[in-house]
Amino acid sequence: MMAQHQIQHEVPLLELPCRLDKYVSDTLGLFPRSQYDRRNVEVLMDGKVLKPSLKLEGGESLSVLWEDLPENRFEAEDIPLDILYEDEAVVVVNKPRGMVVHPAHGNWSGTLVQALLFRVKELADNFEEEDGSEIRPGIVHRLDKDTSGVLITAKTPEALEFLAAQFRARSTVKTYYAVLKGTLKVASGTIEGWLGRDPKNRQRFAAVGASQGKPAVTAWSVIARVPGYTMVQFRPHTGRTHQLRVHSLVLGTPILGDPIYARIDPKCPNAPLMLHAAQLLIELPGGKGRIDLRAPLPPDFQKVLSDLGFPTPLSVEQD
Repeated sequence: MMAQHQIQHEVPLLELPCRLDKYVSDTLGLFPRSQYDRRNVEVLMDGKVLKPSLKLEGGESLSVLWEDLPENRFEAEDIPLDILYEDEAVVVVNKPRGMVVHPAHGNWSGTLVQALLFRVKELADNFEEEDGSEIRPGIVHRLDKDTSGVLITAKTPEALEFLAAQFRARSTVKTYYAVLKGTLKVASGTIEGWLGRDPKNRQRFAAVGASQGKPAVTAWSVIARVPGYTMVQFRPHTGRTHQLRVHSLVLGTPILGDPIYARIDPKCPNAPLMLHAAQLLIELPGGKGRIDLRAPLPPDFQKVLSDLGFPTPLSVEQD
């Protein structure tokens, strides 16, 4: 277990407003700003968690909590990977359900990062930081532990930036399939709003006001319906944590098998999280142009479809 630390601090009057994360790192000198996320920093004022981008002006009473960095010299592990595409710059995998993308609390082994370190021998050297603290070498984007499907990773920092820039610019096209508990009567739509931490449960995210979260946009369309359930295609235009899971709640139809946002379904009590990243359209480094990466629905996903009475094989169009 990582050691946890906490201090109380009264911010003096400042000549100029200062970002919270910059103040904690530079003024308080607790740790470099680059370690803010990896130390799971939380800064509270009046019991509310503050965003790192908050501008401090002085006079704030802060409670700062953080953790020690973990032992980050993770060893490579010989873990089989389902490779969808690979060249000198990238590795694209069909991430299995249950695999965590990178080491984090409660998951210090068996992650995709450790599998990649074994497969790509030069990966650790290519991404080693001066303080040796890099634990996400080549990780461009993430999928939740219980979400399966297409995930692209980089072998070099140059490839990482090339790919990450596309996610920042929202020029990639991501397609997910999900089975929702409930019936959507409308054929398609778009959800627009803001997502942030659920103030009542830090493990959850929720639809919040603009001042409390980040913008999140998801387009959706119905693929098929059976009594009590709907299979949909999601096209997220942003990539917020738990975005599709929360937006399913916004629709009034949580994702079947979701252990955080849905109750156990009596008809399918053992259903896994029925969310799969089926397709990614992205431009590859090196002038290779855009590639269409696809991952088929996993067997456990297809079994639940069959058990619920969805037509099989189900026709799902990708473009």
